[in-house]
Amino acid sequence: MIDKHAIEAFRKDFSGEIILPDDSRYEQASTAYIFKGSPAIVLQPRHSGDVSFAILFAQKHSPVISIRSGGHSGAALGTNNGGVVIDLSLINTIEVLDKTKRLVRIGAGSRWGSVALTLGEHGLAISSGDTVSVGVGGLTLGGGIGWMVRKYGLAIDALVAAEIVTADGRILRASKSENEDLFWALRGGGGNFGIVTHFEFKANPATTVHAGMIIYSADGLFDLIKQWRDCMRNASEDLTTTLVPFPPMMGNPAMVMLMCCFAGNDDSAAKKAIDPLLKIGTVLQNTIKEKPYAEVLEEAHPPAGVTFVVNNGFVRSFSDDLVQIIAGACCKEGSPVLQLRSIGGAMNRVPAEATAFAHRDSEILIVYAGLAPMNATQSDIDRVSASWKTMLPFITGSYVNFFSTATAKDVAAAYPVATYERLAKIKKKYDPQNVFNRNYNVKPAGN
Repeated sequence: MIDKHAIEAFRKDFSGEIILPDDSRYEQASTAYIFKGSPAIVLQPRHSGDVSFAILFAQKHSPVISIRSGGHSGAALGTNNGGVVIDLSLINTIEVLDKTKRLVRIGAGSRWGSVALTLGEHGLAISSGDTVSVGVGGLTLGGGIGWMVRKYGLAIDALVAAEIVTADGRILRASKSENEDLFWALRGGGGNFGIVTHFEFKANPATTVHAGMIIYSADGLFDLIKQWRDCMRNASEDLTTTLVPFPPMMGNPAMVMLMCCFAGNDDSAAKKAIDPLLKIGTVLQNTIKEKPYAEVLEEAHPPAGVTFVVNNGFVRSFSDDLVQIIAGACCKEGSPVLQLRSIGGAMNRVPAEATAFAHRDSEILIVYAGLAPMNATQSDIDRVSASWKTMLPFITGSYVNFFSTATAKDVAAAYPVATYERLAKIKKKYDPQNVFNRNYNVKPAGN
């Protein structure tokens, strides 16, 4: 409980919204994705000055501070019990600063669906995740693997500057010419260094794309996965795909879904890239068509009554041995749902040391989701994670945006030793007291 007199004094400086447990808005404001929290107070700043006041207020009145952009954290980091939540949803402007240079400025509380729609009106786009309601802040700071990753790289590869408020309330600008160390860290290092309020990107030209899904029979799964891999090794970098083997669910038989996005409006080039994928298995449905890029982003709702135990890992070379293991683990009653995401291309051409996202030499990203009861025990978690353990010898690291936990082991998987040590030194400079610790936490050097 925070003293009401302290809250009233704070209102004099803070122009944003203050939401307390007795407020009708509290249930929505205290919930992050599917996780209900019970914070003592939720603060919704309107600008960077408000964020500065909120940070100083939160440090004075609570040891627990959560920062929320879109709230899609699988580990529920965007809410808490008894602490302060700083919710950036009101910092949501989307501006085209210079259409000729394709320079755009986006508030950290914006959602990628709104960004895609707004930029699409100007013939622009940023490769930016899968779903419309994911927040700009969280996805970008983790790296940002989107539907044009092979053509344009990660979201952070389009980032040219960021405005950030640090633990001591300072408002800084980070770019290649200003606070360069901080700019390096923000591109993949998560929310460890402060609260980013605005991002400046160099957007990519985009009108329409060819996108949709191909659904295959689950028969001959080994050959299907192997042929998909071989197709993607030879495919145009305009094409990004994700292969998803589904077990029998909700009365439906096992099947394999291939989600596709060809980043271009050239019909013949799109056909040339996509046609080989129509020959690698028994096609049951094909919905690929030309559409605005904004329509590629969808909404994801987890099934009611269950929770996902999520693991993920990068694979440098997708070997036949790993294909065999995956084929043996999938498309059976009770088996996990896997996403096999083709990456590479432009993402691979950025040196590993250029940003805090270090896993640049990867061919695919595996996202593994085991379904467990809502109140899963450790035994339940071990059971649904069993086949993941068989894939670990092929894994070279992990992506912070696709975890359902936030352990020291997860942090180590996301950041190789050299990357972590560099991040820790920058953390000591900008957040020496580790105020921002409800994240994939990098501790200040020396701690």
